Amino acid sequence: MLARVLSFRDAAPKEGEYSLIVSALPGRGEQTIGVLLLDASSDTLHVRLRRDWERLASEEDAEVLAELEDDLLLQARDEGGKSVLDRLEQETSNSLRVTDREAVKVKDFDKTLNDLYRRHVPAQVLQFRTHLPCYPLAVAAGPFLTNREDIQTDEWLEAPPDLKLDEGMFIARIQGHSMEPRIPDGSLCVFRKNVVGSRNGRLVLVRNSELADDNQYTVKRYKSEKREDADGFQQTRIRLESLNPAYPSWDLDEDADKYEVVAEFVRVLE
Repeated sequence: MLARVLSFRDAAPKEGEYSLIVSALPGRGEQTIGVLLLDASSDTLHVRLRRDWERLASEEDAEVLAELEDDLLLQARDEGGKSVLDRLEQETSNSLRVTDREAVKVKDFDKTLNDLYRRHVPAQVLQFRTHLPCYPLAVAAGPFLTNREDIQTDEWLEAPPDLKLDEGMFIARIQGHSMEPRIPDGSLCVFRKNVVGSRNGRLVLVRNSELADDNQYTVKRYKSEKREDADGFQQTRIRLESLNPAYPSWDLDEDADKYEVVAEFVRVLE
């Protein structure tokens, strides 16, 4: 699996074309509202639009705009991405227009789409609705262990549209190769504090209190083994596992007190 991932990363870039969608709604001025990225080799149109429509449009227009991304993706699937982009360029209205296409080299269309979106689209931050706070690990993990609610950050990153957000979620960057290929080195990852229910089989952010700085923190798969006796189920073994077989896993035994589960891994953001 890792070999396939590395092979993909080293693949020659493809030719892509992108355009921006610009709105000019009454009384709102011009606003860049999204990115269209065409993969001509597969005739696929990648689309990402803003979601803070209530700040950009009237209630009626916001309802229409909220459906636009899904509508474009559906049209591109049925008609082909190039056909949809051609039509958008020809049918520009007073309220919506598409900018001229620009060429771009692409290795990963999803990543390039997100890069272009962040570069060109000034989306408003809707805390825990569209954006999550991004913290250094030392900030994210330490205060969360004591359930403090006064943690501040100036950096809020937009989460994927399909991710349901809540106020227990945050973003942090994970360094290291022990959880590859699922979590590549340097990934921005989404976590949820206050892990509830069984942790067995989940990926968790763990703090080692005997180490310093960001070396304290690691992501591992939490494995728990139990046996049943007259008193019910008794935990017999807890193991923190690396997904990359080149890196060690270990049991929590007499050293268990130095490890604290800080949060549950949700997904890689980038």
